Amino acid sequence: MNKTETNNIWKVISASSVGTLIEWYDFYIFGSLAVVISTKFFPSDNPTAAFLSTLATFAAGFVVRPFGALFFGRLGDLIGRKYTFMVTLLLMGGATFLIGCIPSYDQIGFLAPLLVLLLRLLQGLALGGEYGGAATYVAEHAPRNKRGYWTSWIQTTATIGLFVSLMVILLTKGAMSKEAFEDWGWRIPFWVSILMVLVSYMIRKSMHESPVFAKAKSEGKTSTNPLKESFGNKYNLKFVLLALFGATMGQGVVWYTGQFYAMNFMKTVMNVESSEVDTLLGIALLFATPFFVVFGWLSDKIGRKMIMMSGLLLAIFCYRPIYKAMYQHTDVALKQEIVEKIKVEPSMKEVDATHLDSIYTTNKAYTDGTTLEEIKTIHFEKGVVMKDDKGKDKMETKVSKKLGDGANGFLILMVFIQVIFVTMVYGPIAAFLVEMFPVKIRYTSMSLPYHVGNGIFGGLLPAISTYLVTTSKDAGNPEFYLEGLWYPIVIAAVCFVIGMIYLDKKINTLHD
Repeated sequence: MNKTETNNIWKVISASSVGTLIEWYDFYIFGSLAVVISTKFFPSDNPTAAFLSTLATFAAGFVVRPFGALFFGRLGDLIGRKYTFMVTLLLMGGATFLIGCIPSYDQIGFLAPLLVLLLRLLQGLALGGEYGGAATYVAEHAPRNKRGYWTSWIQTTATIGLFVSLMVILLTKGAMSKEAFEDWGWRIPFWVSILMVLVSYMIRKSMHESPVFAKAKSEGKTSTNPLKESFGNKYNLKFVLLALFGATMGQGVVWYTGQFYAMNFMKTVMNVESSEVDTLLGIALLFATPFFVVFGWLSDKIGRKMIMMSGLLLAIFCYRPIYKAMYQHTDVALKQEIVEKIKVEPSMKEVDATHLDSIYTTNKAYTDGTTLEEIKTIHFEKGVVMKDDKGKDKMETKVSKKLGDGANGFLILMVFIQVIFVTMVYGPIAAFLVEMFPVKIRYTSMSLPYHVGNGIFGGLLPAISTYLVTTSKDAGNPEFYLEGLWYPIVIAAVCFVIGMIYLDKKINTLHD
């Protein structure tokens, strides 16, 4: 490539990446704030059920992504890549802004979770059309022997979008009190989105159509019915299914295990303080993100298949040891306690005319710098201790851990390793998918397996894995915290076997 061509591709990368990054930010801000959102839009009398409902709503956005892929993929193959993902950008930004405006469950009841669900569905539809357009657009500008490298920059946007969402949350938390953030400040990251979307829209507005698609359109070689040609043709359908079950299905569960499941695991299973989890996850993502480009570049040299399959294999065998080490490293039962301070507030804190609470706070410190705060709230009614269904005192217990530097560094390393697995399976995937399908149906054909793999198999992971952990804990399983990993391990293993047997290097040379 000469200097002019290089400058041109960088403009394409920048315009595509900024918009895609913002869409991922919009999509993942919901997941990053899942713990807070569960207390705002769902009934608060059962925190576990509220959190699972939030994860289910989060997953709903993923479930509809394949429908967005079909709808917007068809438009992209009919009218062009540029205009299609400009529409998805505005749809995503508008839905995100409106989520930040919805009144809480206490204010409007079940209408609150219903509105959140509807907006999450709109976000899922928009994202279903965004990724395929951006990846196709960049790939069709890039030289054939450097597609892995150039499209890998698009792959970084998902992780950077999550990183930016975490940083915006941390900055917002730092600018106000904890009470103010939990009351209304959590809405600010949703509102900020609309400004970023408008800037991205102005950047994309000046972009030109993909030269490959423009040429095909001028020659009358575009498809008149992309859906029928993509999925009604047995030959092409075979490649769609192979892309799904031999690549994107496993890539999806590895992606969400290494980033979202790790975050939820630390917050809800390990009880690590939320802001501390956001910080250490942000650090791990910052150091691991460049490896998307490394493995994208390497896939141009040695092929896409072996890099992706190696990432799947490492994840399959390493997940359980990694999460066991994470859990045990922060288990205070294994630490040496050096001091115990108990602060009791015996005076009743009035809640309303008839309900009173007594709050007890216990603080413990350990030799490695970890501190444990346990807050117990005993509920009273008219001065009498309230009883549960079994006749025991009605009590709520909230435990949070603040980690020492050693524990923090260890968790950063564990998340970093998991994200490396992500970069191996995700870095080459865009070029891999683009090369599987012809230009006239490329947007439609690559979008569906990608979004089924990520939206269905990957998007359901937080809810399914959290449910498996919860039920195993209730059953008294001492290693309950590892049970949620069976879902990504099994899915990744099936994908690895299919990919190793049926993926062939020749597949990706058919439509060069």
